[in-house]
Amino acid sequence: MEIGISTFVETSPDAQTGEVMSHAQRIREVVEEIVLADQVGLDVYGVGEHHREDYAASSPAVILAAAASQTERIRLSSAVTVLSSADPVRVFQDFATLDGISNGRAEIMAGRGSFIESFPLFGYDLDDYNELFDEKLDLLLKIRASEKVSWQGQHRAAIHNLGVYPRPVQELLPVWIGSGGNTESVIRAGMLGLPLVLAIIGGQPAQFAPLVELYYKAAAHAGHDASTLSVACHSHGFIADTTELAVEQFFPSTQQSMNKLGKERGWGPYTRNSFDAARSEQGALYVGDPATVARKIINLRKQVGITRFFLHAPVGTMPHDQVMHGIELLGKEVAPLVRAEVAEWEASNK
Repeated sequence: MEIGISTFVETSPDAQTGEVMSHAQRIREVVEEIVLADQVGLDVYGVGEHHREDYAASSPAVILAAAASQTERIRLSSAVTVLSSADPVRVFQDFATLDGISNGRAEIMAGRGSFIESFPLFGYDLDDYNELFDEKLDLLLKIRASEKVSWQGQHRAAIHNLGVYPRPVQELLPVWIGSGGNTESVIRAGMLGLPLVLAIIGGQPAQFAPLVELYYKAAAHAGHDASTLSVACHSHGFIADTTELAVEQFFPSTQQSMNKLGKERGWGPYTRNSFDAARSEQGALYVGDPATVARKIINLRKQVGITRFFLHAPVGTMPHDQVMHGIELLGKEVAPLVRAEVAEWEASNK
């Protein structure tokens, strides 16, 4: 069971003071957070791509590369790369470069993206939303598989037997498929034999178990060895020394961020009742002391079959020292509890 952190490098106004930190400051803070995550034994750190004022990570590979030379073992991933509006050649080159700097720790998490700002920014038509992703994923996988590439599609210039460099340290640069739970994307990941990441940020995580089963069935149907594939979960959460403190520190920024997105997307208001329901035993919010969060992650593994867990923290803007302490608790206290119980549970079920 792998445990890690994901972030969107947010620079929203502070929920208490209204102050807005610079993009540069938040980027530097995230590099420090990645270094600490490595030091406390976490397995992976993911940085999500966005192209709007309140998110500072338009280029996850650059941020991850800044941390790569200061870390030793943690895997470094996008979360996600908005592949539909990107050039797969450049994406591969960026992450192959990151792979070289980190000596084989880079990963790509490819997705359509739930935010659409990148499409007009890079000149793509939203009417081609699905076709763009399918076509560009096809090109990315061809580049990954072969140094010399010949390829032709509808939304990018053809490539005729050209080399793509640098090549990564890893023989096959990992490419994960990020999904919000869409059945079609889950089946596609399975048919392609690619590891899957589910964004479970609402409802009851146990309800995602049929999707995980469907993913493995699709993989087996396509002739892939399902036992070699992984399913990850990306969920909001925060850890403090006590559950009461975690709630007190995490709720204000979460409420502010969710209500801002809610206005953009037509959601209802995010209230304290919404928050408390989500952090219940059956909910998708992982907030509390180390034992509470560990228990919920263990249940997620047992009920859904998740093999990698990304705690998305912070949501919105929180004091850097609180975020750093939460990462320390995740690595030093939560992860060992989860790994030990999952190992014991798996051994008893063999």
